Amino acid sequence: MIKLGLNIDHIATIRNARGENHPDIVYAAKFAKKCGADSITIHLREDRRHINDIDLSRLVKLKKVPINLEISTNEKIVKIALKKKPNYICLVPENRKEITTEGGLNLKKNYKKISKIIKKFNKKKIRTSLFINPNINDIKLSKKIGTKCVEFHTGQLSTLIKKNKKYKNQLKKFSNCVNLANSLNLRVHAGHGMDYKTTRILSRIKYIEEFNVGHFLIGESIFDGLKKVLKKIKKLSK
Repeated sequence: MIKLGLNIDHIATIRNARGENHPDIVYAAKFAKKCGADSITIHLREDRRHINDIDLSRLVKLKKVPINLEISTNEKIVKIALKKKPNYICLVPENRKEITTEGGLNLKKNYKKISKIIKKFNKKKIRTSLFINPNINDIKLSKKIGTKCVEFHTGQLSTLIKKNKKYKNQLKKFSNCVNLANSLNLRVHAGHGMDYKTTRILSRIKYIEEFNVGHFLIGESIFDGLKKVLKKIKKLSK
């Protein structure tokens, strides 16, 4: 079964809408783990639009809930991550004007910077993945940089699937990228814009170890409850 990382950023978004402490982010993480999530993903953005430093400090203290921290390559953010030592790190691109992450890292442009960051996290024995677009060049660069894990941006493919447009060629390319990454001994994760349908389709691809899903599941939980939606998506990931 493919593992599920639940992104709880938008639980923090709901909390922040009132400027209060409810819903509690730590309770959310513990409850999600109890309901079937294998890990919890959070994105500590530079503008702190949802998850904040206090959230991170509290969450990394949870012994039975693996925390996957998404961060940019910003020097200050990297220092915070090195200090807090989450279970996992995922380096992602970040643009303050974006609503959500719009694509993968530009590895060619930021090769030296990312290489140095990877070495720092490797020294701390924190597994670090790179959030990349599913293409041959970025996969090969990821291997060269020294990471042991990549997360493929599924946004474009997910959009095609959800709109019932022709996606088979794109799906084939995606599958080929997964096979290439696996052949290079890179662990493969996938995420962004995924829902039940995209999860079911992508689950057929061998070698994907983990899906990271957030916005859709938090949205569906408003109607069906978190326990039910996690159970459903886990069933689709078999």
